[in-house]
Amino acid sequence: MSCGSSLRLEREGMDWVAKCFFRIPLFIVSEPAEFARKGLRMNYRELVREAITLLDKYEPDKQSVDSFIEDSAKTLGNHPSADQTFISDTVYGCVEHRKLLDIVVNVFYDQHGKSLFKADRNKFVVVCYLSMFHLEDLGLEQFSRIIKSLDTSKMHKFLSFFFNVTNLTTWIHGEWSQIYDATYVEHKWIAPLLRWQAQIEGLLDYLSKKITKGSLPRKSPKKCTQSQEFDLTKPKPRPLPAPEPIPQQEKTKPVPLSTHRAPKEPQLLEDIKQKNHLKAQQVLYEANIQQFRCANQQKSEKTQNTVSQIQQNFNSKLKFDSVYSSGTPATQKMNILPVRLNTTAILREGALYNRQMEEELNRLEHLMQGANEPSAFLQWQKEMREKDLQEELAQVERRRLEGKISYEEALLARERVLELNQHKAQLKKEETAELMRKYAEKRLREEEEMKELVQQVASGHKNSKAAKIKLQEIKQRIVKEVSMQSRELLRQALEEAQAELSRRFELIRQIRAIESVPHNRHRFLDDTQTGGHELLCEMSLVELRERLARLREEEQREQEEKKHKIQEEKQSREQLLLEQLDTIAMRRTAARHATTQKQEEKKKRLKLQEAVSMDKRVMALQKTLEMKQQERQNKRESEKGKVNISKQIATQKVKSYNQEKQALEEQHWLQLEQALERQVRREASSRNTSGLNYGKATKDLFPSSI
Repeated sequence: MSCGSSLRLEREGMDWVAKCFFRIPLFIVSEPAEFARKGLRMNYRELVREAITLLDKYEPDKQSVDSFIEDSAKTLGNHPSADQTFISDTVYGCVEHRKLLDIVVNVFYDQHGKSLFKADRNKFVVVCYLSMFHLEDLGLEQFSRIIKSLDTSKMHKFLSFFFNVTNLTTWIHGEWSQIYDATYVEHKWIAPLLRWQAQIEGLLDYLSKKITKGSLPRKSPKKCTQSQEFDLTKPKPRPLPAPEPIPQQEKTKPVPLSTHRAPKEPQLLEDIKQKNHLKAQQVLYEANIQQFRCANQQKSEKTQNTVSQIQQNFNSKLKFDSVYSSGTPATQKMNILPVRLNTTAILREGALYNRQMEEELNRLEHLMQGANEPSAFLQWQKEMREKDLQEELAQVERRRLEGKISYEEALLARERVLELNQHKAQLKKEETAELMRKYAEKRLREEEEMKELVQQVASGHKNSKAAKIKLQEIKQRIVKEVSMQSRELLRQALEEAQAELSRRFELIRQIRAIESVPHNRHRFLDDTQTGGHELLCEMSLVELRERLARLREEEQREQEEKKHKIQEEKQSREQLLLEQLDTIAMRRTAARHATTQKQEEKKKRLKLQEAVSMDKRVMALQKTLEMKQQERQNKRESEKGKVNISKQIATQKVKSYNQEKQALEEQHWLQLEQALERQVRREASSRNTSGLNYGKATKDLFPSSI
């Protein structure tokens, strides 16, 4: 097979590996052409922004890429399927090739990070991913539309940095070659980016012009003439008619105060009635306290003292707080005698061995069926539960402290409100006191004025004294009649109260007399008769005794049966204990044999290791291993030196390439200037010849005018 065919097969194999390991979205390859055929345009601006927001939400420590893409597909349900595919593939590619993209973006932030935000990092990651992997599929038009939809100045900085020939051919190529093969990096990414570099220069020129246009000051718009309304005089409003005067009524005389004032006699009668009611309640209370002294169960003071003394003597004999000591323990304990096992210990140890055996059998059965060892999962589960418990306890403690703080704040606020209310009440009291003082002063002044007015009226009406004396006599007679009626009512109320009190005393006396009469409490009992309560379960005393005797016999029979069962159970338990002791002894001897065997195997293993380590072939192999390690170290150092030399050669090549490029550019500009100069001379000569021909033609056409 020839060398060219082998290289071609190698490149095809690398392309197949790249397609398998790098998830290249088929949407970007096929969808733009389909939309172009239909005459439609995809809104890449919104799609790229949606991809940037999803990258901002992605947390690699908490969630995997596939699960995040599935969760984000649920949130993108309102988008078409093509848009969802574009967004998900872009996010997946940015996460999958994070190492390659971070190399470029990190260096870009190191150089231009002072004028950039960290929040824009994912924006540059998406643009770098599209430039590396999908620039061929998108095309320059779609890529330019995406770049123009983003921030102009930031995109200009990033594209000028990323598509710089020096950066692509030097350190970017070197850093990417450390992750992938150098030939693959050169063929897959560096060469396509250099091929697109000339077309991206036009996009950068457009972005720079847009930046310069945005920085120029805008011209203020010219003011246009605006028409205004004529300032015409407005008609005055019609005056309202004059209101008609409201007729005022004459003031009536006020009603005298004595008309609505209640007399004092009903109030006095009510007070006397209340006092009599209180006296009657006091008498009733005393009568209730002093009644039925014969049935009082309260013990006397002497009896209470005797009972308390007996209780104290009994409590003094009790010694709950005394300290008992069993003496000092022995300094040396001899384990000569064997440990004696009781029933509980034997059963417990037997159950332990049986449970261990069952667990071992279950474990072996699960392992035979293909189960895994759950120890790591149980340890993780225990740690997570402890962590959750710690978080929960911290949250509970935090809530408790917050509750205490809010409680203290509420108390302080309540105290402040109380102080404020007290202050307001004090101010209100002072205001009311001031108003009452002013009102009292006003009333005093009014009374003095009324007295003066009364004196004036009295001096002016001396003839009305006889009428006043007669009116006073009539009022005195009315008062005497009312007082006599009130005395009669008081007398009747006292008589009724005395009659009620005497009736109650008589009732109490009759009750005490009834209680003092002796009662015959003895009653003759017939054993064969029932109680006469008319119940279905009623029986006589003889029948009750007979039934009790039968119950005793049944209980004795049941007790004998229980004793027999207990003896049988005791024998079976003794047999079980003997079997358990045999199994325990067997397990203990097996455990001792196992430990001795392990110790012997350990000793044999140590002897074998010593013998193997002293073997000549092993020593020779160890020496060869050391030599190989030293050789590998030397080779690594030599490779590092070669890499340094290759880097120096690459830098020299870049410098020479830049010098040649500069010389070619100068020569190109010189040729352009010379061609422009020749074109200007040619145009000037042609202009002169055309002028001469025009003059000759005019002379031939108009000879007379000349």
